[in-house]
Amino acid sequence: MKKNYRQVGSGYEKIAGQYLIQKGYQILEYNYRCPKGEVDIVARQGAYLVFCEVKFRSGTECGYPEEAVGRTKQRRISESAMYYLTVHGLLEEPCRFDVISILGNRIRIYPNAFDYTWN
Repeated sequence: MKKNYRQVGSGYEKIAGQYLIQKGYQILEYNYRCPKGEVDIVARQGAYLVFCEVKFRSGTECGYPEEAVGRTKQRRISESAMYYLTVHGLLEEPCRFDVISILGNRIRIYPNAFDYTWN
């Protein structure tokens, strides 16, 4: 039987969200979708609006989860974040991009993992 990767991914995004809540983040949205792409979790931590990408791996055979957030993915997340900020009238809000890496049972947050990427 074929795996439903969207369903599996959503499960890990919920796990990541619970972890972020324990770390003081306020979850605003899961799976924000727009014409530019998708952001796994939109959250707030203190003064920052945080756009989070969640990556899971059961092992390191294909590399570490955080290594899967390359330049193309960063650009897509950045464009989606800009769309979110524009639609919600939040262009003056300080924001950042975090990556949440789940390797087996270990969760790690990379705050400010990358800068806004436009090309």
